[in-house]
Amino acid sequence: MQATAYICLVIATLCWGGNSVAGKLAVGHISPMMLTFLRWFLAVALIALISVPQLKKDWPIARKNLPLLLCYGAIGYTLFNAMLYSAVQYTTAINVAIEQAGIPMLIFLLNFVFFRTGISLAQCFGFAITLVGVALTAAHGDLATLLQLQLNRGDGLMLIAIVAYSLYTIFLRWKPRVDWRTLMAFPAFAAMLTSLPLLLWEAGRDAAQWPDQAGWSITLYMAIFPSLLAQILYIKGVEAIGANRAGLFINLVPVFGTLLSVALVGETLQSFHMVSLALTLGGIAIAEIGRPKASAPTVPASPVD
Repeated sequence: MQATAYICLVIATLCWGGNSVAGKLAVGHISPMMLTFLRWFLAVALIALISVPQLKKDWPIARKNLPLLLCYGAIGYTLFNAMLYSAVQYTTAINVAIEQAGIPMLIFLLNFVFFRTGISLAQCFGFAITLVGVALTAAHGDLATLLQLQLNRGDGLMLIAIVAYSLYTIFLRWKPRVDWRTLMAFPAFAAMLTSLPLLLWEAGRDAAQWPDQAGWSITLYMAIFPSLLAQILYIKGVEAIGANRAGLFINLVPVFGTLLSVALVGETLQSFHMVSLALTLGGIAIAEIGRPKASAPTVPASPVD
């Protein structure tokens, strides 16, 4: 079960690493809120094609848990991605990817505050190493510059995104026992609906941009991989090993995001990026190896296969 969970989480974070890069590539080809709405519109259409019979079967359970399922989509999907796509308007894809390393730390903190989930000293040490890696990247290799650090608009938007996805992850402990298609369909539908006001707001500012050919390609990628595949695999990972341990794998997003940014966006890979990535990977390994032995999933198993 653990090996399967690891594979699911690695593939999910690879998709999300590409999500950060795709958001950067989308600049000039499609506006952020248009991208947010269209990716979920396409995701809903795709999941509906394969889910209608299962949705009818699961409807009695889904109806009882409808507020929670819609909340998953509004917070974990719409709010997170809307803030992410807006943030990349002001900062680099590499920085956005690595700043997401704050999500696991916040997941641990929220789980401890609200549910008293145990944390080992090794996990704390692993977090500390990860934070050094994040700080190193934010400071562009010179930690002394953090003394004069001024938060820009992109950093503020990413902070909102980080809080949103951390809340979504810990809320997964209450997910209903339904098929994976149902678990994906309702949040995706909620994400589509809640992204519509954002699109209207963007259009009201005359900032909405209909996608060109490249924009459609980026939107389709996001609808299939970060929206559907990654979300399902992440849920399966959380289900198998718990939110705290699964959340640690989000630290792989900077690794994949950095490599994909260099390969696709043309950003420069510098030595401090490599050191930061090494620290991030080291933090994951230390925290996972030194986890509390009684660590268990924080969500009930469900028949998602």
